Amino acid sequence: MLRIAVAQFNATVGDLTGNVERIIQCANEAKALGAQVLLTPELALCGYPPEDLLLRPDFYRASMRALDDLASRVDGIAVIVGHPEEYLGRCYNAATVIENGRQIAVYRKIRLPNYEVFDEKRYFESGTEACVVTLGGVRCGINICADIWEAGAAEMARAAGAELLLVLNASPCHLEKHQQRAQILAERIDATGIPAIYCNLVGGQDELVFDGASFALDTRKNCCMRLPQFEEALGIVDFDAGSLHSAQLAAELSVEAEAYNALVLGVRDYIGKTGFKGAIIGLSGGIDSALTLCVAVDALGADKVRAVMMPSPYTAQMSLDDSREMIRVLGVRYDEIAIAPAMDVYASMLDPLFAGLPADTTEENIQARIRGNILMALSNKTGALVLTTGNKSEMAVGYCTLYGDMAGGFAVIKDVFKTLVYRLARYRNTLCQGDPVIPENIIVRPPSAELKPDQTDQDSLPPYEVLDAIVRAYMEEDRSPREIIAAGLPEDAVRRVVRLLRIAEYKRRQAPIGIRITPRGFGKDWRYPITNRYPDEF
Repeated sequence: MLRIAVAQFNATVGDLTGNVERIIQCANEAKALGAQVLLTPELALCGYPPEDLLLRPDFYRASMRALDDLASRVDGIAVIVGHPEEYLGRCYNAATVIENGRQIAVYRKIRLPNYEVFDEKRYFESGTEACVVTLGGVRCGINICADIWEAGAAEMARAAGAELLLVLNASPCHLEKHQQRAQILAERIDATGIPAIYCNLVGGQDELVFDGASFALDTRKNCCMRLPQFEEALGIVDFDAGSLHSAQLAAELSVEAEAYNALVLGVRDYIGKTGFKGAIIGLSGGIDSALTLCVAVDALGADKVRAVMMPSPYTAQMSLDDSREMIRVLGVRYDEIAIAPAMDVYASMLDPLFAGLPADTTEENIQARIRGNILMALSNKTGALVLTTGNKSEMAVGYCTLYGDMAGGFAVIKDVFKTLVYRLARYRNTLCQGDPVIPENIIVRPPSAELKPDQTDQDSLPPYEVLDAIVRAYMEEDRSPREIIAAGLPEDAVRRVVRLLRIAEYKRRQAPIGIRITPRGFGKDWRYPITNRYPDEF
């Protein structure tokens, strides 16, 4: 029998020393549980994705020193560790097998993804050979992440004599992706007839969140081990006479729980790994800032979060009351700073220049920019990071103000459609032991920017159910306007939303990065030209 430990841990990009120590800690824990092999995630030694650090020759040299250090300090257990490798003048995404202080085998990733958020062909050459190594009497084939997403690499390992497939992964999450991974791995098992163990990275790295959810499938494609999502864990799987056995089978999360946990982990790791002292949020009394505040508190703790309410003459009393109620429940620091005096100063300064011109969105944007200035001033003074509160629906159509509500360092719900924002608010309230943290008024009242009297979002936008469906079809699925209309969405709304989406690209390029939870977010996997005269197909 071969006992394999699966180290689902949170690596930090560039922290070679810290990552080595974490792998050694996992190895010691695994040994104590009787494991003979420790499987780590893809590029666990340096963190994933290292991006253009991989263009630096010194980064490869430092990685190899870290690998040598790891090998010299691990004994009594074989460790399979992912790392970048420079070999004979070529760079590879590699995995090395360490046993008894020696590096006994190296596998070089064959399939290099160059789609969605991945740019591996920018950095690496493709490996060409299978790697099968005997560990505890079992011939183990090694693959790395994208190797299993299409035919070839796994089959090569089987042809080389593998009895068991061990897969190192750094697969970023989007909602329900763990189901897709299981389906893909099942296809490889169908093709090879051997069981597989899938070790995935966990943690936040800039806009990406890795959800863990490591698992193992037997030859009948039954899931015999599943580790929890969004937390570190050490899994134990026994391989005996061709079968896999494990006592660990974590429950799958609902879509709402998955999304919310991804946001919390993304905020915690972005703030924690970059060294900011906490978070500042502009509270409005609306649902977007309410959800963002909850995420921040759950990620960092109430003592690390500061909420600032900046009422204008157009702010409803309900907004103030609901914000104060949230603060009472959450216990964060709270300040109210009225912006009417600043609005008056701007008006007096600009009156001579605006003489004879009607009031329009210019005056509305000035309010948003006053608030942005206040939040950024507090950030500069305190070392805390401003978290912006705009959602994916608003980001898509430009229903946001540059240097106003877009001012900040991290966009928590940038990839969350407005319709999902409401579901997440309801979900967060189910977690409360006492009073709901998000007052019912915030959830049920018509959404409004409150920048002019009696304003609602639907004065300027289609209903969010319609808007989100159009954006999802056009932006995530690459469907043409003609196809979207043919699917039953109203033509006038489609024309309007597609136009707004296209002309807002210059805003999105200047927006802070934000957490990606869908198959395509407005970040690394959306690269549309700002100057663009392509005529959409209607």
